[in-house]
Amino acid sequence: MSHVKYIILGAGPSGLTLANILKERGENSFLVIEKEAVAGGLCRSVWVDGAPFDIGGGHFLDIRRPIVTEFLFKFMPIDEWNLFNRDSQISVNGSMVSHPLEANIWQFDESIQKEYLESIKNAGCNTGSPMPDKFVDWIFWKLGDKISNDYMIPYNQKMFANELNELGTYWLEKLPNVSFEDTQKSCEEHKAYGQQPGHASFYYPKKYGYGEVFLRMADNIKENIVYNAEASELNISDKAVTFNSETVYADNIIVTVPWNSFREIIGLPEHLLNGIKKLKSSAIETRYVNDTLDTNAQWIYYPDSSLPYHRILVRHNFCPNSRGYWYETRKERVPMFKEDAAFSYINEYAYPLNTIEKPLIMDSLLKFLTPYHVYGLGRWGEHNHYNSDVVIEKAILLAEKI
Repeated sequence: MSHVKYIILGAGPSGLTLANILKERGENSFLVIEKEAVAGGLCRSVWVDGAPFDIGGGHFLDIRRPIVTEFLFKFMPIDEWNLFNRDSQISVNGSMVSHPLEANIWQFDESIQKEYLESIKNAGCNTGSPMPDKFVDWIFWKLGDKISNDYMIPYNQKMFANELNELGTYWLEKLPNVSFEDTQKSCEEHKAYGQQPGHASFYYPKKYGYGEVFLRMADNIKENIVYNAEASELNISDKAVTFNSETVYADNIIVTVPWNSFREIIGLPEHLLNGIKKLKSSAIETRYVNDTLDTNAQWIYYPDSSLPYHRILVRHNFCPNSRGYWYETRKERVPMFKEDAAFSYINEYAYPLNTIEKPLIMDSLLKFLTPYHVYGLGRWGEHNHYNSDVVIEKAILLAEKI
């Protein structure tokens, strides 16, 4: 295929969604280029110790976007999924408290509740201070000193290390929004109030890992996917992609892979190339442990800086007939483990970092590319920390656009 109407770089959730919509509409002149041997991207699953293990960490199907669930159920019907209400907890100061912390401080002793309430009351958002531009400052402004020091600062330092000081505040719609009044009410009624986090209710397959649905999507377009093919060169001017020493031309190119993963991008102005070099991301290790935790939680957050991992996914609480759990750890902290892993996987590209200058970089890049019919899509094409349901919805919308 030396020329196609559409080249899609990456067979993750967004790329597979767009490709399958093209096929649904009778379009067969498209090619999906995937560097791995299997499809699924960060949502790939493998079998470890007799049950699925999601190598990209905790990925679940949020129920909040019916357009997404209806689309995925075409490939994996609803009767192949279990529906869960989210139970996530935080290990803080020797206690397990439900997430988000600011909506559940009523689970502490009353004396500790008073400390948290007083701290939140004096936070900048409740005293009239303007919202800051930096994430670290925002944490104290929004949540007060105690939640910041006990949980948010140490946890996010484990997640983002030195880059924590470079993050902006424009992405904080991902975080739950709980007001001081909500926190007070939760303490009075012993019930969480305020906006709850994503995946408050979610689907997970009954018999497989989350990656199964994407394998089925890939199988539906198997004639149009090339595996073990990493796109090394992107030529904007000629609308061409080079991979495995082969060059294919297209009318439209959809990029769902990291922009800084190309060896060369031809046809971009120098300032945009320099902007791509400034984009940052983090790498994580997922590590399997053959043990059973005495908890009902599906995942647990750990701000304790002496522990290498920042969260645990408790497999046996969402994956039927399984045991064990897995750690998620920033790559730089992996050497802190003293024991060898029974199974582990490194995701070199795990989380795009929402640095202060990133919105301007990506806005300038994507606007420049649009007239060339080159589009950025999904977590990496848009360099945004989107969950899988969000990128699938974005792929559906992009299909309508182009």
